[in-house]
Amino acid sequence: MLSPVQQSLAKADPVLGSIIQQIPMPEITSTHNVFHDLMSCVIEQQIHYRSTKKIFANMLRAAGLEQLHPENFAHFEQQAFANSRLAESKFETMARIIDFWESNHVDWASLKDMEVRNTLASIKGIGPWTIDMLLLYTLHRPSIVPYDDYHLKEIMVSLYGLDAKTKLKAQMMQVTEAWDQQASLAVLYLLDWKNSRKPRIFER
Repeated sequence: MLSPVQQSLAKADPVLGSIIQQIPMPEITSTHNVFHDLMSCVIEQQIHYRSTKKIFANMLRAAGLEQLHPENFAHFEQQAFANSRLAESKFETMARIIDFWESNHVDWASLKDMEVRNTLASIKGIGPWTIDMLLLYTLHRPSIVPYDDYHLKEIMVSLYGLDAKTKLKAQMMQVTEAWDQQASLAVLYLLDWKNSRKPRIFER
């Protein structure tokens, strides 16, 4: 039995409706830790919820930490960066993030989406894709579409017959209009659908 939200999405978008019938409702257990998730995006170039390489998770394990906070970052840096090959630009971005957290006390949950965007964009090195990831996965905002996400673009080109070479974002926006205030759930469905189609490797 589909929930009212699932039924609404399926009715608004038949392509998505087919996917909703095929796979379970996406679930995310958020850290609610913007600092932690932001650092994962910088270090791994992927938010850890979607990571397959587990680079950030392995670095945390090496440092004996479950979550990253400004207070334990020095320990993390000392323990986890010894054998890393991070670009200098990443270290510079991380330093700016530390400076921002030391100078600002932000109640992220109280900010509107655009306020979150403007606040994070004030940190040099933090771009729209990273901010979308935090809004979608960390803060669980309901109407986020990361138009710059490579995998989402690839999925939508394939499923909706979009032309990847001509104003792709505009085409994507036409599709996503139907998702309205459930856009985040629609995005998560599409990403989960792609993951569900990957070949499974079984250990012997």
